[in-house]
This record gives sequence, C-alpha cells and structure tokens, in this order.
Amino acid sequence: MRLESILHRSAFTDCYALDHETVVLNLRTGKDVEAVSVIHEDPYSSGLSIDSPWKGIPVKMNREKELARAYIWSVRLKPEFKREQYYFEISGGGEKIYMMEDDFYTKEQLKTPGRMKQYFKFPWLNSADVCQPPAWAADTIWYQIMPDRFCRGDESPKSVQLKDWNDRNNMSHSDFYGGDLRGIISRLEYLKELGISGIYLTPVFESGSNHKYNTFDYKKIDPDFGSGEDMRELLRKAHSLGIRVMLDAVFNHCGVEFPAWKDVLEKGEDSRYFDWFFVNGELKAGDYSKTKDGRYYSFAFEAYMPKLNTNNPEVMDYFTEICRYWVEEWGIDGIRFDVGNEISHAFIKKLHRELKAVNKEIFLLGEIWHDSVQWLQGDEYDSVMNYPFLESMNEFWVEDELEKGGKMDSTGFMYGMNRCYCLYPEQVNQVLFNFLDTHDIERAYSRCQNIDILLQQLVILMSMPGSPCLYYGTEIAMSGAEGVYNRKTMPWDEIESRRYNQIIGEVRKIIALRNTYPHMKSSQIQWKHEAENRRLIHYVKYLEGSSFGIEVYLNGEAGKVPVESRGNVIYSGNYDKGYLQANGILINKVTL
Repeated sequence: MRLESILHRSAFTDCYALDHETVVLNLRTGKDVEAVSVIHEDPYSSGLSIDSPWKGIPVKMNREKELARAYIWSVRLKPEFKREQYYFEISGGGEKIYMMEDDFYTKEQLKTPGRMKQYFKFPWLNSADVCQPPAWAADTIWYQIMPDRFCRGDESPKSVQLKDWNDRNNMSHSDFYGGDLRGIISRLEYLKELGISGIYLTPVFESGSNHKYNTFDYKKIDPDFGSGEDMRELLRKAHSLGIRVMLDAVFNHCGVEFPAWKDVLEKGEDSRYFDWFFVNGELKAGDYSKTKDGRYYSFAFEAYMPKLNTNNPEVMDYFTEICRYWVEEWGIDGIRFDVGNEISHAFIKKLHRELKAVNKEIFLLGEIWHDSVQWLQGDEYDSVMNYPFLESMNEFWVEDELEKGGKMDSTGFMYGMNRCYCLYPEQVNQVLFNFLDTHDIERAYSRCQNIDILLQQLVILMSMPGSPCLYYGTEIAMSGAEGVYNRKTMPWDEIESRRYNQIIGEVRKIIALRNTYPHMKSSQIQWKHEAENRRLIHYVKYLEGSSFGIEVYLNGEAGKVPVESRGNVIYSGNYDKGYLQANGILINKVTL
C-alpha cells in the first residue's frame, strides 16, 4: 500500500462532533486500500497507567466518497463517556498495517513491550464546541437581489439621474436604474409562487454607488432605496409569507464618505480613528488613484474603498453593535459578510458569540471563494458561498476541453462534487450556500448558452446538500457577462406579458421537488456510471428511514441515450419513449 497517501489527524474534517453525542471519523487513503476498521474505546477503559493493556473495539469504516486519486472512509461513533481513543487497521494488496498518530506499524510492532503508543484522541465532546448552523437554512431556497436592478416601486424623484429601466444596452458601472425596497415588497408574492423562502439583498445602506459596497452609513437605508420603515415593512411582509431576509455586511472596507475615514483624511495621525484603517503614507483628499503605492490598504487597490482594521477592538465593537442593531431593530434572519476571508478571525468570533446570544438562529454567511474550513469550526461563520461547487458544474457543462483531452465524464463530475462535500463537517455541508451565478460572475445562461443545460444545472443545485440560491433573473435565463451586464434590470414588462412563462414554469417544478422531497437535500447519494454513456450523470438520493429514493438522470451526451424509467416519473425534460435526448432530464421516485 502507498502509505504516503493515507492521511488523518484528530481535527477539522477528519475528526469532529456532528452533534452532542456523535463523533465522525474520516480517513483518506489511496485507491489501493480495500478495507479500513477503526479500533476505538474510552482512553481510560483500562485504567490510568500507560502499561495497562488498553484494548479497543474494532468497527468497520464505510467507503464514503471516491475522489480522483483517493477514497474517503468514514464512521460515526457515539462515545458513552464523551471521549474516544483510537487507531486504524488498514488492509490492501494482501497486507495489513496499523496507523497511529505518529507512524504506521505492523501487528508485531504493536506488541512491543514498554512502548508508549501514540493513539489518536478525541479528548472530550464539549457541547459548546459543536458546530451548529441554524437548521432552517438547510430548508431555505434563497433568491439574491440587487435592489437598484430588481424593481422600481417608488416613482418619486431620486437623488441621482436614472437610466430608462428597459435600456439595457451600453451599460456602465455608474448607471442608476432606481430599483428600491418598495419594488421588492411588490414582488414578494412572485417569489413565493416561484418557491423561494429566503431573499439575500446586496447592500442597502447609504452609499454613493449603485451596488452600495462602499458604505457611508451602516444604519441608514440609502434614501434612493427607501427608509427604515420601508425595511421594516419588507421584513413584516416577507416573514408573513414565510420568506427569510438576509442583509449584506461590508465590514472589510467602507466608502470614502464614512465619517471615520473623513476624519482621518482631515486630521491624519491626530484622528482618533487613525488606527481604524491601515494608513502607511501621506493622504490626499480626492486622490482616487489605485492604492498600489501602499499609501493605505484598500479593497483590491480601489481607493474609494479603504480597508478597515478589524484587528482593532474599537472597530470590532462598532460593527458588532451595527449587526446587533440590524438584528434587534429590524429582526433580520441572516447576514452575509462581504470579503469574509479578509476580516480578522478575532472579529468574526466576537460577532458570532454576541449575535448568537441575541438570536441563536441568526445565519452568518461568509463570502469566501476557496477552501474555508478554518472559518467553519462552529465559532465563526455558519456557511460560506460555495464557489467550488459551481466550478465542478462549469467543468462538466461549460469547459470545452480538459487538459488531458475530451470533455469531463460523469465520473469526473462525481469526483468534483465529492470534493466539495469533503471540505467541511457534514452539518456545514447541509447549509453550504450553493448557486449558479451571482452579481460577481457571468450569468449561468451566458456560460452555458442553452436553456436545457441551465435546467440540468438547476436540478443539481436543488438535489445536493446545501442552501441553494438563485440570482434574480436566473429563472428566466437572463444573460449577462461578468462586470456590468450581469447586473441588468429585471424585465417585468416581458415577464408580465407571459414571455417567460414556460421556463418559469419549469423552474417552479424543479424548486417544488426540493420543497416536496427531503431526499433532495440529503447527504446520502449513490453515484452510478455507464461505460457506454460516459457523460450520462446518474445518481440516487436516499433518506434514512424512507422506503423510496429519488433517481436522477442528466444526459450530457451529444445524442440520445436509452434510459429506463423505473418507478414514477416526477419530472422530465426531453424524455420520450425510453430515450433521453441530449441535455435531457429524467427524475424518478423509485421504491427501494
């Protein structure tokens, strides 16, 4: 066996508390390993002396997931006394070895008298340390809204000149279209009918831009969007319809009109807010050149977004009170933290501790584009934006050719999905923020250029663990390249003229499957592969205690493939007489 491929440490996703009584152990091995058992028991079951003959109980581990070059073996243990001591027995190629914390051993070496054995340990299952994201997030289907571009409900004059709502050509970063909170309020019934149960609003606070990510006042709704009372009405109506509301928090940086930054520009080092920022050189008011000269740190070298020092206790206290205000004053359900990986861990831990004390069910979401396990240990974010999930879908449906030649097959797709769900504890996987597009990237339809493929991707979105989100307009296959045109206005005239009824109807049906069958969000999945049809994605979703499963076929082949319709068809697209056409979908309810 290739011992260098075998990995485990008693921390992070290898060893963690799933709940108040269950410990999960995961072991990564090469594909030459054929079986794994864990030998476990309470570390004190034989007494306190290191010479006591401690004997563990062997339990077979399940081969939980397959990756491109590895297997993940897993087991759940319920330690009677909240502690575990353990090591692994690993078999493959006719040999058997034993893995402890410090090395690998043969059976004979384990018997060496007088040797201290470096067992793995899970010291104690402390209830305060269990990662517990709010359960409701796993049942929520989100809808992301950029207020300026979604709907204009207040026709009174704004403080900025507005572009015609239906003029979506020659757009620029500085255009304002006049969408507002009252417009969102007027469309909540539309979202409810679509199957949405949560809305995520990009920043709504006073700012000088259309996107509002350069905040001036964190308590004041931007007047062009409405008032504090409009926000309260939005929350009242949304909650009455069973829709949660999540706001965007921009605490990594602020706007140049933020009072603390203005004070620093005026007084320099004499400002009481000087240490709220990272100022390294001379400042000049009105200098909006890129900050690559290091005169001060800013978001992505953008001078109009100076970076906040979230290591500073005063900054931590200030923004913690801001969040407390949002939660207590308005009753919001979640907060999404922009550039969530650049904020100090100390600040996020403080936010988590104090906000959960106010509302233990508040959902804290970090914008992080990469492996985020260090933020997801239960004392910082509840979830992150799952960009690895999106990349796995891009590789299958969008990328024309891989480096090794040819399009990705269904096995490669499985590897990508499995990798996403190996990164974090299982309870975090249940609330990962999954999506097809956002305001930061090219729209899903523009990437795939095919409505049938868009619907296939939506099936994946709705049938995998996580908290799925649609970006406004995805339900009508809105197009738009990254940068400006991915933020076009919602064409309500065309929607109301029934132009998009067909695709909206299909999206509603797929969302309804998620809302009807809890199997769709389950982590229990069996992948199936066919040698003859390498790009036919086929899997079955299970649910513990259920007598049936949900079977999904997605045809990525260039032509039709024969597919047996077992059980009851609960959704199909481009399926007829036993054949699934290119980009077709078949979903069955099958008896187990």
